[in-house]
Amino acid sequence: MATSGAELAQQELVEEFEMFDNWMDRYQYIIDMGKQLPDFPEERRTDEFKIQGCQSNVWMCHEKAGDKLVFKATSDAAIVSGLIAVLLRIYSERTPEEISQTEPHFLKDLGLDKHLSPTRSNGLHAMLERIYQVAKQ
Repeated sequence: MATSGAELAQQELVEEFEMFDNWMDRYQYIIDMGKQLPDFPEERRTDEFKIQGCQSNVWMCHEKAGDKLVFKATSDAAIVSGLIAVLLRIYSERTPEEISQTEPHFLKDLGLDKHLSPTRSNGLHAMLERIYQVAKQ
């Protein structure tokens, strides 16, 4: 049986967090990913694009590219920027149907929160929830 786009995205996210046994290596990897985020337009760093539920400031916007969604985001915190980079790499350029096939609670169901502090886990969930809500529109 073929694997759906949602299942592939979910598996990619799990693999990102299982990559390192050592939390210092994992956080350094995530910080390095955050440094690769493209610039986020200053004029979009407003309440309209701000994601609530994150410990640091996080802004996210999206645009359509054909039948796919392209997400852009940034944060003022290094580790959160890396988490954003992970999510954007996995979920950007997927169709809304692919994204909306898996609700954000799968993070807790899979135990991914054990890899992050509670505040970062909540922030990751809030970011994924925003991506999911955009896809459901």
